[in-house]
Amino acid sequence: MSVDRSTAATSGATDSPATRLQALFEGHRLTPTQRRIAHSMVRRAADVPFLSSVELAELAGVSQPSVTRFAVALGFDGYPALRKHLREVVPAEPAAEAGSYNEYQQAVEAEIENLKHLAELLADPRPVQKAGRILAASRPLPVLGLRAAASQAYGFAYFAAKVHPDVRLLNEGGTMIHDRIDAAVRAGATALLCFALPRHPREVVDTLAYAKEAGLTVVTVADSAFAPVANYSDLLLPAAVGTGLAFDTACAPMLLGRVLLEALCDDLPEAQARLEEFDANAAARGLFVE
Repeated sequence: MSVDRSTAATSGATDSPATRLQALFEGHRLTPTQRRIAHSMVRRAADVPFLSSVELAELAGVSQPSVTRFAVALGFDGYPALRKHLREVVPAEPAAEAGSYNEYQQAVEAEIENLKHLAELLADPRPVQKAGRILAASRPLPVLGLRAAASQAYGFAYFAAKVHPDVRLLNEGGTMIHDRIDAAVRAGATALLCFALPRHPREVVDTLAYAKEAGLTVVTVADSAFAPVANYSDLLLPAAVGTGLAFDTACAPMLLGRVLLEALCDDLPEAQARLEEFDANAAARGLFVE
C-alpha cells in the first residue's frame, strides 16, 4: 500500500523541486502537524530552501519549534541542516514576486502553479492508468466524497455513470454509509474511489478504514500525499488545493478527477458505445439546447 502511494506521488515524474521534496519525506512517520509542514513545503518547493524556520512556520501555520522537531524527525540536527540539504537537492531560484497582483489574481496564480505541479506528476501516467483499471473492474463502483469533497465525488459519479454500468455515489455521511458499503460489497464491488479534501472529516477516515476491512481496494484523490487518508488508501493520487481565499479552491483535484475518468473509459470496452447511445437518446428527447 505504501509502495503504491509513493509511486503515485513520485515515480517517473518530472524531476522537479516538488517531486524531490516528496521523495525526501517518504518513509517517515509524520505527525499531523509534520504532514502539514511537509505539504506546505511541497506546495512552495521553489521557495523553501530560502525560508527561515520562522517563515516556514508562518507558511504552514504552525509554531517555530514544530519546524525544528520536523527537521529532527527527518534525521537532521535541526532546521539549518535541513535547509542546507534542501539547497543541495532542490536547487531552484526563488519564485518571482507577485508584484502588483491583488488577492484574487494571487489565488489564480496559485492555482496555475497547482496545475503545473499536477502536470509534472502526470508525466508518469502509470498510477492513473492503474487506478482506471481498478475502478473499471469494480461492479458496482462506490464513489465517496463528504463535505468539501462532495461536489468532486458528485461530478465524477455523474460522468462515470454514462460509461460504467453501476456507479454508487456516497456524498452524505451518517450511520447509513457503512450499510451502503456493505450493500456494494454484497453486489460485487471490489474497489472504492474517494475524494478527500481539507478540512478532512473524521468520518471519511473512518469510512475508508471500514471499506478496507470489508475487502475493498481504496483509490483516493487527495490534496496531498501526506493527507490523513493516506494510511487508508491503496493508491493515492495527489492534487493540491489553493488556500489563498477564504474557502479553498480545488481546480487541480477536479482536473485529476477528469483525467481519472479518461483512464476509466480506456478500460471499459463498452464506454464509446454507451456514450454514443446516450447522445442519440439525448438528441431524440431534445435534452440539450444547441
